Amino acid sequence: MSCPLLIKKGAEASLYVADWHGRKVVMKCRLPKKYRPSSLDERIRTYRTIHEPQLMHEAKRAGVPTPTIFLVDVKNTIIVMEFIEGKQVKRLLAEVSASRRQLLCLKIGELVGKLHRCGIIHGDLTTSNMILSPDEKVFFVDFGLGEKTRELEARGVDLHLMKRALQSAHFRFAAECFDAVSKGYFRVLGCEVGKSVLDKVREIEKRGRYVSERREE
Repeated sequence: MSCPLLIKKGAEASLYVADWHGRKVVMKCRLPKKYRPSSLDERIRTYRTIHEPQLMHEAKRAGVPTPTIFLVDVKNTIIVMEFIEGKQVKRLLAEVSASRRQLLCLKIGELVGKLHRCGIIHGDLTTSNMILSPDEKVFFVDFGLGEKTRELEARGVDLHLMKRALQSAHFRFAAECFDAVSKGYFRVLGCEVGKSVLDKVREIEKRGRYVSERREE
């Protein structure tokens, strides 16, 4: 393996690009956290190292493109996975036309719907964790905070995070983007389920506003 090149240092893990048996790969390394008791830290890192590839595999089976996993090193809490060529959706949304942006967000909504239909919660639904490949596939990456559940609350939190991410990174067209995401979501899950999830998103938003107002009093 070639000397890994650090491309992202996150709170949950660090990402490196490397050459692995002639393939360009991403190495996701979960390094020890000194602020956590060592036994707890080891359990958390081990669990996430095992659980994330499982979620990614299930997402792929559900029709959501994810990087192929090549190696899971549980002892060293490292995942070696396919490097996806393409652009982060976060960078793309401001560059494309309004119609192209709407189609892209519609597709994202459909993919989120496919995840939720199969009981998969991504846990960090932001446009930074979506990559558009040259063949027009939207890959979802970073399932490190994901979980398996069909609870309405978890689905609402997932979509609420998506909405907040759009408002933060793409504020000029956040509303139109989330509308398109919602339409794609409804296409997969239907009006009844889709409406219940969006109602939950609004409820979560109200909770956030209430907490903010209480802090200001």
